[in-house]
Amino acid sequence: MSSAIAGRRYAVALLEVAVEGNFLETVTEDLRKIQEVLAGSHELVTALRSPLINVDLKSKILEEIFKNEIGEKTMIFIKLLAHKKRADLLAGVISEFNSLIDERNGIINADVKSAVMLNDEQAKELVNSLSARTGKKIRARMLLDEKLIGGVTVKIGDTIIDGSISHQLEMLRHSLVGEPA
Repeated sequence: MSSAIAGRRYAVALLEVAVEGNFLETVTEDLRKIQEVLAGSHELVTALRSPLINVDLKSKILEEIFKNEIGEKTMIFIKLLAHKKRADLLAGVISEFNSLIDERNGIINADVKSAVMLNDEQAKELVNSLSARTGKKIRARMLLDEKLIGGVTVKIGDTIIDGSISHQLEMLRHSLVGEPA
């Protein structure tokens, strides 16, 4: 089984248990803390991935690092991952868990690239328009891409909405030359 599939299964199981046990907020906050530590510690990530470090030691490492930082239920979960020889999946499980929480809350992520930085009013108007179009709440990440010349491109999942001037010019060039776009 691929690590992505396994990571998703663990995330789904954790979400279901947290919802049933009514401790979803606690687990979500605990996983945020763990994610921050993993992002800041290449050594920890390497240790969790290492086949040379046995499961008991990985479990002890995780327990030592997080014993005063996370709740008991989350600690049980990460130690379970270690004992199942899946500690290397921890970052992926957290990422999948966050995606599931977003899905549950009707939130989708969008990457918005523009030739110039949008002001707050423009960004808000664009987010509202995307929300109306998708029927979901939008979490937009605003990026600058001067190659666009003007306009914006929006990437939501696998869908790209290209309203850039460079795209419009490319489409015009194709139509004038007679090439299919």
